[in-house]
Amino acid sequence: MRRTPRFVAVAVAAALALTGCGSGGGTENGGTPPDTDISRAADFPVTVGDLTLEAKPERIVALSPTATEVLFAIGAGPQVVAVDDQSNYPPEAPKSDLSAFQPNAEAIAQKQPDLVVLSNDMNNVVAQLTQLKIPVYLAAAGKTLDDTYRQITDIGALTGNRPAAEDLAKRMRDEIDKLVKDVPQRDEKLTYYYELGPELYSLTSQTFVGSLFAMLGMENVADAADADGSKGGYPQLAAESLVKADPDMIFLADTVCCKQNAETVKARPGWSGMTAVKTGQIVELNDDIASRWGPRTVDLLRAIADAVAKVPA
Repeated sequence: MRRTPRFVAVAVAAALALTGCGSGGGTENGGTPPDTDISRAADFPVTVGDLTLEAKPERIVALSPTATEVLFAIGAGPQVVAVDDQSNYPPEAPKSDLSAFQPNAEAIAQKQPDLVVLSNDMNNVVAQLTQLKIPVYLAAAGKTLDDTYRQITDIGALTGNRPAAEDLAKRMRDEIDKLVKDVPQRDEKLTYYYELGPELYSLTSQTFVGSLFAMLGMENVADAADADGSKGGYPQLAAESLVKADPDMIFLADTVCCKQNAETVKARPGWSGMTAVKTGQIVELNDDIASRWGPRTVDLLRAIADAVAKVPA
């Protein structure tokens, strides 16, 4: 599926992490077994924010690929009865025709959920579900790793999988800390361009993914294109300014959806003289992993760190 400029502008800026276009990859963070029924029952009633659940939910609907990944990673998979049409990981998730971009409260209600987890209040669906007496947990797109850890533990508490969720968050913290620590120190920061679509939509350091690069001490050439934040951290760059910025590295997060790769980048007019192209520092990422803020964030950071470590100091 090729992303049109309008699709990228809307989907990336408003709900980037609701979906990825490609297939999922592996991770070391999934497959945590669920807690015993006795321990889960003892956790209820449980309150997270304004939401209180009197009993462990047994029919969960996830309207977010990230939420789906979290639920299965903490062992709540058996409680999930339906996920949205973009939730493609893990493969065993019960994918349905429910849409996270155009959610239909009546269609969701037909699944008879006792908990709905979503990432965006499209179509004012939260109020509609609340009116139908269906509990809703809104896990908005993460802006920092702390948001990820909090959402994992919140979902763990709400589903009766608190210990597994806390363990997952701790393992993620430990792995990420090690990845950051092991990245070679440099006298000068490496600059990079992160591509969300061939129309040159990118992201700044103020976004979730941008913060990961900042942790590795890298400088984002797209920051100047949204210095005031008016583009929500997802500006569209001009080809001329990008070539002039001459980044040391290029990261492609449109390899599956838009079939972009090192060869297509090299063939772009005027790009052959860019440092990243001349040195072969074009990194092809998995679209899904690069667009979600859940357990596979570790995989994304590892891919970035491994690529950075290979660049000569």
